[in-house]
Amino acid sequence: MSRILVTGSTDGLGLATAGALQSAGHDVVVHARNSERARALDPLVGRGAGLVVADFTDQAAVRQLATELNDGPPLDAVIHNAGVWRGPAVIPVNIIAPYLLTALVPGPRRVVYLSSSSHFDGRPSTDDIDWRGTKSGGHANGSYADSKLFVTTLAAAVARLYPGVLSNAVDPGWVPTKMGGPGAPDDLELGHRTQQWLASSEDPEALTTGGYWYHRQRQRPHAAVHDEGFQDRLLRTLAEETDTALAAR
Repeated sequence: MSRILVTGSTDGLGLATAGALQSAGHDVVVHARNSERARALDPLVGRGAGLVVADFTDQAAVRQLATELNDGPPLDAVIHNAGVWRGPAVIPVNIIAPYLLTALVPGPRRVVYLSSSSHFDGRPSTDDIDWRGTKSGGHANGSYADSKLFVTTLAAAVARLYPGVLSNAVDPGWVPTKMGGPGAPDDLELGHRTQQWLASSEDPEALTTGGYWYHRQRQRPHAAVHDEGFQDRLLRTLAEETDTALAAR
């Protein structure tokens, strides 16, 4: 049995992932943005899941969450599922929060970052990005595609820098969730299986690192993802924007 945190687990893919992991016998920690949203997790909590609450648009709240997690039982895996589609929260939620949790919660041996095929449309540049989500409007603020390119690159950089950590990115497909919309053509049931597998399975393929996965098939990501120069520029910018560098392990 593994102890696994699933961020953004009040609905959609996060809820499906957390529920499947709990049903498989794992010790799951679920996450909600606020106490009102946390009520959706009552069934999982009632069956023994841990609950953490933090607004990922707020760096201070993410830091407090990291302290809470480090003070609790050790985590074996983190699935960075929380994400938003549009608005000023895109960069803070989709890349700043997973970066901070990666930097501040060093224990997990497996980390899974939710990517998207949209990452292929991201710009491999850290210039003119609204890292703190304080501006409004304009492509220069950082698009959803940019955020998913960044987080996919973060997954590859963690795999390179920490050989003892299994770090992977997953494209769950365009599935009919609140974010994807009711007309999304992909399979919601398949949408959470790969991240569940990477976080918990002892299958040889699941014990690999540095991959970009779609329905348990390793795919070739955007060329910038494995460009070590871009990885280093991204990590340097994230460290500057958060005043927190990835520590040596």
